[in-house]
Amino acid sequence: MADKKMSLSRKNHLKSLLLQIGKEMLEEEAREAEEEKLKYMEENCPVLSFPQCTLELQGLCRQLHKQIELVDEERYDMETKVKKCNKEIDDLKMKVQDLNGRFKKPTLRRVRMSADAMLAALLGSKHKVSLDLRANLKQVKKELKEEEKQTGDWRKNIEDKAGMDGRKKMFETEA
Repeated sequence: MADKKMSLSRKNHLKSLLLQIGKEMLEEEAREAEEEKLKYMEENCPVLSFPQCTLELQGLCRQLHKQIELVDEERYDMETKVKKCNKEIDDLKMKVQDLNGRFKKPTLRRVRMSADAMLAALLGSKHKVSLDLRANLKQVKKELKEEEKQTGDWRKNIEDKAGMDGRKKMFETEA
């Protein structure tokens, strides 16, 4: 029975029924949200009646300002809670990425800075001495090996190394 496939007309009919049911559910949710909104407005926002004298009007303004301040405080508290929760979510995402080992390395930009500028950026005003790397190195004199002292430069003794008792001179003078 599981191997049988559904006909195309039956499949389309079921799809249309599902879409109709989904549409009805969305409309019902929208109606419920509107009813909740109206109920909240009735509870928290009484009908506004304008007083006739200025003293009553000033009292109404003071009352409205107090309500506005309370609403602003609640909004600010909610914003800070949301920011805190978002930060915690980001931190947890980073921990999960670290645990998975799939951390995406950011692309690094090349920065051309001298050593003095880098130290000045890191240390701020404390850095006043210029960095000369070669000034702190030890002076070491090269000691010539004994073999090099005895043999000397091979170009100077080319006649000796040429062999045949300096026959190279003879060829050079004839040519």
